[in-house]
Amino acid sequence: MEQEKNITWLLKLGELTLKGGNRPAFERALRRNLAARLRGTGAEIVTSNGRFYVRSGPGAAERTEAVLGRIFGISGWARTRAVEKSREAVLAAMVAEARDCADRGITTFKVEARRTDKSFPLDSYALRSEGGAAILEALPGLRVDVHRPGAVIEVEIRERAYVYAAGRKGRRGLPVGTAGRGLLLLSGGIDSPVAGYLMESRGMGLDAAYFHAWPYTPDEARQKVLRLAETVGAYGMGIRLHTLDFTPAQMRIKERAPEPWTTVLLRMAMMEAAELLARRQRCKCLITGESLSQVASQTVENITCTQSRITLPVLRPLIGMDKESIIAAAVSIGTYETSILPYQDCCALFSPANPVLRGNAAEAGALYESLELRPLIAEALANRRIDKCAYPPG
Repeated sequence: MEQEKNITWLLKLGELTLKGGNRPAFERALRRNLAARLRGTGAEIVTSNGRFYVRSGPGAAERTEAVLGRIFGISGWARTRAVEKSREAVLAAMVAEARDCADRGITTFKVEARRTDKSFPLDSYALRSEGGAAILEALPGLRVDVHRPGAVIEVEIRERAYVYAAGRKGRRGLPVGTAGRGLLLLSGGIDSPVAGYLMESRGMGLDAAYFHAWPYTPDEARQKVLRLAETVGAYGMGIRLHTLDFTPAQMRIKERAPEPWTTVLLRMAMMEAAELLARRQRCKCLITGESLSQVASQTVENITCTQSRITLPVLRPLIGMDKESIIAAAVSIGTYETSILPYQDCCALFSPANPVLRGNAAEAGALYESLELRPLIAEALANRRIDKCAYPPG
């Protein structure tokens, strides 16, 4: 009886099915991530013939669906009626699913069917026709609309029969952890959280570095970045946020460097510090929220300057996106409202009035060496604060 009370969710894998001989490794990663995110719920994860299923009691339904709505590696999911493989049971489940749709005010439907188990007596066509007839007989207020249905009643005949409607879209992408780790340069702005999310969607786990400029930036600015890290981490497997006190380095640049160069030189220092931190954390790359020509420091020439001191690859997932598209992405993942809170980061506070637009890498390198920043960077790394932003229970 206890099993009958359980809820079953059917998960569709999407891109994982294209991985050929590597598919089992990606499926193991997805299973591992699901198990970690659902720990403590009593949920059971079952795999069979290219499908994942999650089963748990009704008390864990809300948390389970929250996890399925965030996790990368599935293209879709649905709460499902899992019944025995008999004609009567399947047709009864289809009618019950249609009745739930009608109770939600839906008036039109169609039936889709897939029969993986060819021993089942009804083929896909018969499932559609007999199922549709059973629904119309039981629920005369519904009608069939194969072009624009209010609900699609889906039937899959596998090791059991699965009947569902109201399927939900998943996050798609690849399971976090399948592409190693990267270090995200996380500011309090709109762009970098979106960049982190996009790299998580490609299977990359994240650490994050935030450069703080106390007392010029208040602690509220750090708390804002912490909230952003928690939100982005909720789509992955959590984030370690490393906060570096960069005030001494920043003041050195402000005091000694030509004013038009201050932003470029500051970003060069950040990149050097980030690379050192990334190597300590065994990250394979740096990730930034740069978008080509969005601001003065993001011209091709200035980007060349800022990465000239490092050897790790720098991934820029937003490089070809415009601001409107980035804002839309930030809204969709839940970071936008936090990002626009009025606490500026250290780059904005010390921006020159007339920044260099097309810096020369050799000139930038000479200026950078003259600042003797390495001891200040080493001090910032040694005294950094680490916050573990674990993914939330739901």
